[in-house]
Amino acid sequence: MRDQYALISWQKPKGLNLSNRRRRLDPEMASFSFALQVNGLFHNHSISHSFDHLKTFLSSAVKKISVRTDIAKTLKNTSNRMLDAFVDSTFQFVSQPLLPSQKNFAPVEEIGEAVQVVCIEGIIPVDFRAGVYIRNGSNPLFGGLKYTISIFGRSSHIWVEGEGMLHAIYFMKDAHGDWIISYKNRYVESETFKLEKQRNKPSFLPTVEGDSPAIIAAYLLNMLRFGMVNKQISSTSIFEHSRKFYAITENHLPQEIDIFTLETLEEWDVNGAWDRPFTSHPKKAPGTGELVTIGMDGQKPFIVAGVISADGNMLSHKVDLKFNRATLIHEIGVTQKYNVIMDCPLTVDMNRLVAGGPLIKYDKEGYTRIGVMPRYGNADSVKWFDVEANCTLHILNSFEDGNEVVVRGCRALESIIPGPDQGLNKFEWFSMGFKPIEISNKNSNGFTQEGFLFARVYEWRLNMETGEVKERNLTGTDVSMEFPMINEDFTGVKHKYGYTQVLDSMASSSCGMAKYGGLAKLYFEEQDKTLPAVRSSSRVKHPLSPFTSLVKFLFVFSTSLFMCR
Repeated sequence: MRDQYALISWQKPKGLNLSNRRRRLDPEMASFSFALQVNGLFHNHSISHSFDHLKTFLSSAVKKISVRTDIAKTLKNTSNRMLDAFVDSTFQFVSQPLLPSQKNFAPVEEIGEAVQVVCIEGIIPVDFRAGVYIRNGSNPLFGGLKYTISIFGRSSHIWVEGEGMLHAIYFMKDAHGDWIISYKNRYVESETFKLEKQRNKPSFLPTVEGDSPAIIAAYLLNMLRFGMVNKQISSTSIFEHSRKFYAITENHLPQEIDIFTLETLEEWDVNGAWDRPFTSHPKKAPGTGELVTIGMDGQKPFIVAGVISADGNMLSHKVDLKFNRATLIHEIGVTQKYNVIMDCPLTVDMNRLVAGGPLIKYDKEGYTRIGVMPRYGNADSVKWFDVEANCTLHILNSFEDGNEVVVRGCRALESIIPGPDQGLNKFEWFSMGFKPIEISNKNSNGFTQEGFLFARVYEWRLNMETGEVKERNLTGTDVSMEFPMINEDFTGVKHKYGYTQVLDSMASSSCGMAKYGGLAKLYFEEQDKTLPAVRSSSRVKHPLSPFTSLVKFLFVFSTSLFMCR
C-alpha cells in the first residue's frame, strides 16, 4: 500500500481527475495549500531557496501520508489477525456426517483436463446435434457441509449451501462423423471461493440455521473479517442471456462462465445497474428476448423486479414491489404481457432471528398470493390473487388464455428449505416429509402428518377481469414431481408438453434426503376431465441410488440453446 500511495502522490494515473484524488487526501493537501500561501505572502526568498523549501515540505508531507497509511494498514492487519484468532479459538468447524445411503451427496474433486468418455450404453441418435450439456450443483469445499460449535451455540449449513460445481459433457463428431464424448468439471470460482481456497480451510461461519446467538455472531464476524455475511456459492442454476452463460444462487450476483473451459469470468451486475441478489431462475420475455428477474434482500426494499435488455447491456426497468416481508422467491414467471410473482410464506426475517427464532422459516399459517404485473409496471400495478397456502419454488410455465393468466408449477404443502424447526430431528422430519402422500392423514389445518414435501404439478387460473381464482392439481398421488421444464421456445406462451424429475419417495424417505429416480413427460391437452388432469408417460426409472436433487442443467447446441430447470 505504501508504494501504491507513493505512486499516486507523484504520478497522475491515466484517466484520473486530480481534483478527486486531492479530495481523497484532503487533510494533508489542505495543510500543503496553506503552507504555500503563507510562504508566498510573507517571505521574499530566492526561487532556488523556495524550491528547496517546497521539496523539503513535499518530502515531509509524503512521509506523513506513508506513515499514516502504514499505521492504518498495520491496524487493519492486526485487527484481522485478532478476529481470526478469536474465531479459531472460539468456533470449532465440524463436518456434517453422511449416512451410507446419502453417499451420492458427498462432494467430488475437480479432475483437471477433460477426459474422454469411452463406456457408452445405448446409441446416440444419428440426427442428435453436437453441443455441450452442463449441470450446476452443490459441491462443498473441504470434505462436505459444516456446522460450528462455540460459546454462542451451534450454527449449521443447510443442505443447499455447498459451492457450485459445473459438470460438462461435450458431444462432438470427428472427421469421419463418429461421436467423441468428453467430460470435465470445475468449481464456480467466486471471490469467496478463492478466499477460502487461499486460506485452505473453512473460514466463513454458517449463518442460516442454528441457535440465534450463534447466527448473529456469525453475521457480525463474517462482516468484520470479509466485508460480507455469506459465501457466494453460485450452485443452484445456470442460464443463458445474449449468448453469455451464468451460474447463480439467489444470495448473490450471477457469475459469467466460459462453457468451453468452465472458467469463471466475472460477476454480472448489468454494468453496475443491478445492486442486489439475483433470482436463480430469471426468464426471457416472449417476443422481445428481454430478461426478467427479481431480487430479494433481508432489509427494505425486500423485493425488487427488473427487466434487462435483450443484449444484456442495460437495465431497462427496475422497481421496488413494496413487500412488507422478505419472501424467498426462487423463480419468476412471464407471459407475453406480464410478470408472475409467487409470494409464499417462506421468509427471511432478521427481527425473528434476534427474538430467538429461525432466520428462514416457512409459516404454515401465513398467506400465499400470486402477483400479475405488467412487464414495466410498478408496485401499484400488480394485481394480487390470494390462493390456498402452499410452497411453490419452481414454475413450469405461465401464459395468457383469454381473460385468464394460467400459472403451472410444482406445489407442496411445506418447504424443503431450510428444513425442520429448531428442536426437531432433521432426519426424521425429512423422512416423514418425503413419504408418499396420504390424502386421509390430515390434521385440522389441512396439513398432512406425512408426505408434506410431496410435490404435485398444479395449476392456478387467475381471472384478470373478475379477480376469480381457479386452482387444481394436475397430477395424482402416485409420484412426486419437481424441477419442471419445457421447451424454452414456449416460455410465456401456451404449451402442450412439460417435463419433470420424479422423486423416488421411498428411497428419499429412507435416507432423509431427496433422491430423484426418473423423468416424466406431461401431456396438457388430454380431453379426460378426471384426475390426473394431465397424462404422464416416458417415465424412466433408475436404480435405488439415483442422482441428487437441486439439479440445474442446460444443453447448448451448436446453433441453438435448450435449457432445463
